[in-house]
Amino acid sequence: MTFFNYLFSAWPEILHLTIQHLMLVGIAVGLAILIGVPLGIVMIRHRWLASPMMGVATVILTLPSIALFGLMIPLFSRFGQGLGPLPAITAVFLYSLLPIMRNTYLALDGIEHGIKEAGIGIGMTFWQRLRLVDLPLSVPVILGGVRTAVVMNIGVMAVAAIIGAGGLGVLILHAISQSNMQKLVVGAVLISLLAIVADLLLQWLQRLLTPKGMQKS
Repeated sequence: MTFFNYLFSAWPEILHLTIQHLMLVGIAVGLAILIGVPLGIVMIRHRWLASPMMGVATVILTLPSIALFGLMIPLFSRFGQGLGPLPAITAVFLYSLLPIMRNTYLALDGIEHGIKEAGIGIGMTFWQRLRLVDLPLSVPVILGGVRTAVVMNIGVMAVAAIIGAGGLGVLILHAISQSNMQKLVVGAVLISLLAIVADLLLQWLQRLLTPKGMQKS
């Protein structure tokens, strides 16, 4: 069976696994945005927390993905969820935190002092300035962290198939066990294409949300 024959004959399964893969990554990164951005704000508000929080997130990111998935199994087994999507989403969520936290912190820290002084001068509180000025200006840089997290974790989520999470990693696992090169190539190519397409879409969104005054001519 050739590459294209397999692709056309198995497209319903491939489509299902692709959608599943995107949902797993989307949920994990979405949660990381909801938690990582506020943590970045907390680090700006209380700067002494920046180093320890960044340090913990960096240590998590340096753990091999297969080891982190393995650590999730006994933790979630206590609740009967040792295998499946929940531990996979949790692990990828943890991997996504550092780039989003870091970019949020750096973006807010990089706001020009004059802009901050202007907000203070017209009587804005920290939270008013954050909502109306700082965060809108920081969105492009924060999205840069989201891009990094999404592209990186599309690949990481493929490894999560070993703990029964599903996604395109299933094709690769089956291909290895069956010595099926067509299935292996399809799985690897689709994961790469998903990462490229996601990066291009987020890059377009990043440019769209960048204020015109900040765009390079």
